[in-house]
Amino acid sequence: MRKIVSAFATSLLIATFPTGSFAQQVRQPEAASEINGTPSGTIMTKEYVRTMGRTAYLWGWPLVNNLNRSIAVSKLPEPGRIEGIIPAAPTGYISMLTDYIDSGEHFVTCPNQDTVYGAGYQRVSKQPVIVQVPDFGDRFYTYQIVDARTNTFAQIGKQYGTKPGLYLIVGPDWKGEVPAGVNAVIRSPTDLTIILPRVFQDDTPDDKKAVQPLISQMMVYPLTEFDGKMKTRDWTKFKSFPSPAGKSVGETKWVIPEKFFDELPIVMKEVPPLPGEEALYASFQSLIDAAAKDPAIRKMLDDVAVEAENELIKPLFDFRNNGIPLGNGWNSPSNGARWGYDYLSRAATARSNMYDNAPEETRYIYTDFDADQKRLNGKQHYTVTFAKGELPPVDGFWSLTLYNKEHLFEPNSLNRFSLGTKSKSLKYNTDGSLTLHFQHASPGKDLEANWVPAPEDEFSLYIRTYWPKQAVLDGSWIPPKVERVE
Repeated sequence: MRKIVSAFATSLLIATFPTGSFAQQVRQPEAASEINGTPSGTIMTKEYVRTMGRTAYLWGWPLVNNLNRSIAVSKLPEPGRIEGIIPAAPTGYISMLTDYIDSGEHFVTCPNQDTVYGAGYQRVSKQPVIVQVPDFGDRFYTYQIVDARTNTFAQIGKQYGTKPGLYLIVGPDWKGEVPAGVNAVIRSPTDLTIILPRVFQDDTPDDKKAVQPLISQMMVYPLTEFDGKMKTRDWTKFKSFPSPAGKSVGETKWVIPEKFFDELPIVMKEVPPLPGEEALYASFQSLIDAAAKDPAIRKMLDDVAVEAENELIKPLFDFRNNGIPLGNGWNSPSNGARWGYDYLSRAATARSNMYDNAPEETRYIYTDFDADQKRLNGKQHYTVTFAKGELPPVDGFWSLTLYNKEHLFEPNSLNRFSLGTKSKSLKYNTDGSLTLHFQHASPGKDLEANWVPAPEDEFSLYIRTYWPKQAVLDGSWIPPKVERVE
């Protein structure tokens, strides 16, 4: 892979300089082997700046996005909630909700209403953290723990048979002493680490009550506060903080194109290159160095960032441009949270539905279109029918969620945004099949138990399969068509 990435960078240089001494040099094996990206100070044409600038924008967009989210909450005085809705905590902690997330949430796209969320950003190189895992019994749960690249690197959850207790998350170079009472040490490949616990909850009052003692034990705190005992916190009591980025129609805009090339160097300094990325890093750095010395190049880079935002990143918001076609109009990335060198899929998910779980934890499947490849619109009536025995095959749970055109919840009179395992009032057809209904107007009282209200304009559908069976992972199970009812 090192040779592949280095060859990619070199091919960009050759394409930019088809003739001349530099192009001749990179074609010579003995010279090429010494080149680690574009040397600082190299003369750059406008075409080269545009080409490499767009590459840097696609590569770095998810990492800058992630960095800015962490900065937005890093100085909070204590764990609490943004505008009383979104779990947020200062560095070194998490905050937990006590029920499904509210429809007013705009911090991140595509939230679910199957689990109770927690969230917190960590800096584990200087401040390792303790993660508490209570005894969940038979209840499904997972702790999503990802690095600065949004890759999952830890396995804590029901599907892994995790032992209840205390776990220590440390930085890549941490060499401290592990205290007695810690079940295991988990090393993050980057300093910036995100912890997003989820615990399943069905839609009945009894289950919402039953999950509360577990939520009270779901905590993260600095190693300096470790005393070997499980702590508890009443998460129903919290302080509300204003949104760090103000109000927005869709998801908060975490990447500002005109600021991107100021923030990219921070990411590159904090996140070491993967094997084979050294040439890309050196080439990106040469762009940044040139822009610092030449205002014309900096202006060019800022223009490139604006163009790349509109031409490269914006189209990735559409689910039709994200992942691999599965059939019947549904798409899904097969490598969620394990992006490696797949910069396109990483950027697409960061733009459309940030923070995927790893595939064996959750496979996400989505569509913007009906069976006739027409855009879903709430003015129409749609059905999705799972044949008897053909519900999504999972060992955890499944759901089908409806999002508005911003990939957020659209408030409705039922306060319902998804149906699935959590839904205890679903009505099955006489042949054992299950038909779900999606439209703005009620499909009729006798069908309302299986109805998710849609906005009056465009929307998307999104299947979650938590702890999916092999048929989901290998693509042999295909979701049914989204049928438009005339």
